[in-house]
Amino acid sequence: MTLTLQAPPARGTDRVLRRRLGPGRRRRFTFWIGPALLLAVWSIGSKAGFISPSVLTAPWDVAIALKTQWTEHDLLGDILASLGRAGAGLALGVLGGTVLAVLSGLWRIGETLIDGPIQIKRSVPTLALIPLFIAWFGIGQEMKIVTIALISMIPVYVNTHNGLRSIDGKYAELAETIGIGRAEFIRHIVLPGALPGFLLGMRFAVTSALLGLVVVEQYNATSGVGHMMTLAEEYGQTDVLVVGLVIYGIFGFLADTAVRRTERKVLAWRRTLEG
Repeated sequence: MTLTLQAPPARGTDRVLRRRLGPGRRRRFTFWIGPALLLAVWSIGSKAGFISPSVLTAPWDVAIALKTQWTEHDLLGDILASLGRAGAGLALGVLGGTVLAVLSGLWRIGETLIDGPIQIKRSVPTLALIPLFIAWFGIGQEMKIVTIALISMIPVYVNTHNGLRSIDGKYAELAETIGIGRAEFIRHIVLPGALPGFLLGMRFAVTSALLGLVVVEQYNATSGVGHMMTLAEEYGQTDVLVVGLVIYGIFGFLADTAVRRTERKVLAWRRTLEG
């Protein structure tokens, strides 16, 4: 009786199979097709009169308002103020969520002390805590940064903790067999294995931080994109409101793109349908 061993498919063949059975080859600039179509519908609807200026300002009027805010008002200062708040809050939230997830995910005593309060906090919307934060920190910059930090910490914690606990137990058995210590096991297997969950949590954290930024800048802010939009609302400037929404959208897109690019580079070893 003869046994025939079949070699695994070559790397190039495997990539071709994944492209044929998966979503297909990634093509450059295809991301912009959807936004371009949306902009075209917006422009055509505004030009034809289907979209009233009182409901949604035409794209060319938004461009004029953007130029006016840049040249006649301190739009750059507002953008930098918003980025400072969002960046500080996001950095604190990511750091806190990562540290708590590692402590809770790798040690039972950490899970006992940390996971319960975090899960309870998940059921309480962070934005509902703003009145309490105002009582604690006042209505200044500290309250805004703490709110953004807390709202962005939760997705980082949840996804990183899940990544730590989802690592295949066979790796622990293999590490035990070959005599790898706990510190090396955590550094070389557990933490790299949890990296996809951490990066997924980062993407949610960026979105959450922007949501928190939009809300907290409505509270006694003297600068920032939200402050600009509050003034525009008082004076009925729909075009300036849309300018603020566009800026927030650009913030979110650039931040999410940075995380996705980092994910593709750091996790290049994964063989997924992405190719």
